[in-house]
Amino acid sequence: MRKEIKIGSIKIGGNNPVVIQSMTNTNTENISATLKQINELTNAGCEIVRVSVPTINAAKSLKSIVRNVRVPIVADIHFDYKIAIESIKNGANKIRINPGNIGGEEKVVEVIKAAKDYGVPIRVGANSGSIPKDLHNLPKVEALCEAALREVRLLEKHGFENIVVSVKSSDVYETIEAYERIFKLIQYPLHVGVTEAGTYDWAVVKSSIVLGYLLMKGIGDTIRVSVAGDPIEEVIIAKRILISLGLKEGIQVIACPTCSRSEFDVEFVAKEIEKGINMERNLKIAVLGCVVNGIGEGKDADIGVAGIKDGAVIFYHGKIFKQVKIENIIGEIKKLLLNLEDES
Repeated sequence: MRKEIKIGSIKIGGNNPVVIQSMTNTNTENISATLKQINELTNAGCEIVRVSVPTINAAKSLKSIVRNVRVPIVADIHFDYKIAIESIKNGANKIRINPGNIGGEEKVVEVIKAAKDYGVPIRVGANSGSIPKDLHNLPKVEALCEAALREVRLLEKHGFENIVVSVKSSDVYETIEAYERIFKLIQYPLHVGVTEAGTYDWAVVKSSIVLGYLLMKGIGDTIRVSVAGDPIEEVIIAKRILISLGLKEGIQVIACPTCSRSEFDVEFVAKEIEKGINMERNLKIAVLGCVVNGIGEGKDADIGVAGIKDGAVIFYHGKIFKQVKIENIIGEIKKLLLNLEDES
């Protein structure tokens, strides 16, 4: 079992559920823009938000940010240990430092002192793109893990064990191997993700492979899906990965890939159903364009719709509920969703 660590009001490790993280892409010194995005991420289901803190002024902005959000805030620090200390003093609930660029032992010790004083965890975030130069002669995975372990040993040497670790690569195999390796070597919680995974499609593919594989093996306490774009997408993908693995309650919309037998626009109906559904309970909705698989899937789902000639059949609690016209499908299903919400 992983060591339990508290980040603000959120506990990770131990027997706690896997937690979703994301990161803002606003200028942290722009407090209003950053708060707006943090609140959007929170509403989407993000449970911990990381912000980039490249300057002292950005660190000072954390005081106002932390006071006005509902989730723990992680300060992402590179190069300057003084910014890490300032972030801690201004309310960061956790800091993330990179072993490849934070500085020598004397600087890390100063960060440790501040983290101890304020009860703030430190994430040792090793990335394949910023491995210390003296480790470049090692195989990539070994170097990645050694970079993290070296920093962990340094923190432990000075009596600090409030630690989270990540060992990310942009390569699927390297990331999996690094996490499997580090998992056996330490008992601290692991933050899992693929760094620089790419634009939306690549991020979905790489993150689903890595997170799905590792989480099924019990590896991972917090996760981030890294997308070059809107961070809201990161949260949506992460939620769906956890729901698919049974690690989080939520709605699954099952939809057929469509063919010439489809009696209605399956994609449109499925997407309309997905919009605005915020119920956090295990619920299966099946949207099938015809009766080939529609009857069976509809009976297995909490709510199901199967296309028939000139309309559709709607299932509710596994039984045929009513036959409707195509234009009424979405309205009828939304009514049933309201009934289910009232039942919960």
